[in-house]
Amino acid sequence: MPLIPRWRYMTDDSKALVKRGAVSLLVVLVAVTVLRALLPWVLLGVIAWFVWSWVARR
Repeated sequence: MPLIPRWRYMTDDSKALVKRGAVSLLVVLVAVTVLRALLPWVLLGVIAWFVWSWVARR
């Protein structure tokens, strides 16, 4: 007997819950991948903005 019930025996609510969970996991994985790639550029932009505002005040 498998630990996870077979799809055809699951109720419609259970199927919807599994689908929502899978979509949420996929969205999180895509977001982490994109943010991981953009994080150095974001940090560089923030540092440049702080330097620019510090130089503009003086």
